[in-house]
Amino acid sequence: MTSTAGACIRDNSSGKIGVKQMFDDVSCTYTYLIWDTDKNVGVIVDPVDTQVDRDLKEVEKLGIKLSYGLNTHAHADHITGTGLLKEKVKGFKSVISTASGAKADVLINQGDQIIFGNRYLEARATPGHTVGCLSYVADDGSFVLTGDTLLIKGCGRTDFQGGSAKNLYESIHSQLFTLGNECIVYPAHDYKGRTYSTIGEEKADNPRMGGNKTIDEFVTIMNSLDLSYPKKIDLAVPANMRCGVPDV
Repeated sequence: MTSTAGACIRDNSSGKIGVKQMFDDVSCTYTYLIWDTDKNVGVIVDPVDTQVDRDLKEVEKLGIKLSYGLNTHAHADHITGTGLLKEKVKGFKSVISTASGAKADVLINQGDQIIFGNRYLEARATPGHTVGCLSYVADDGSFVLTGDTLLIKGCGRTDFQGGSAKNLYESIHSQLFTLGNECIVYPAHDYKGRTYSTIGEEKADNPRMGGNKTIDEFVTIMNSLDLSYPKKIDLAVPANMRCGVPDV
């Protein structure tokens, strides 16, 4: 792995894959540019509407042709930038899970691949935070974009949008904890300045479901969180069910 201009470049036998992580300090959302460095074709994951101009500057700087905008789920704390990106980038298509019930150009399911150049991300259905959550695994298994399903030393809440603590536990254990221990975890949010973790670290040390915690222990923890609702939920969720396209 090498690093250039704040982006990580990962090598494998089929070429190189670039990863650029960007942060929105209002919603504490991480947006990712993922691209084939040989073909200069890529995707953007979990863009934020207010950061689209920043994202496009990075795309131009890196010389990438954007083909898809992937949403890990219909977020409740910000509006996705895919609607604006569709207006600004020719041929750009929005992507979200079929299970989300949201509108998009491309609806995907477990095992589907989003191909860019000679590289791809594989979708894994990881419901629990919401009914439609997806995680995206790099084609070589070197990293996974976990959305709100698995956070650094935490996980997404399960008390709205069809959430289920039991389903979240099963998703994490069957779809994420089965990845290699060295697989890098890139979450959709962090509130303490952390940028990544690994599957091995989360399996061992995640206070909510790591260290061989049982499903009953996890459900008890999640049911006792008593969290306030996201401030933008009434605005963000309806917009994100349209993949950020204005309601006209």
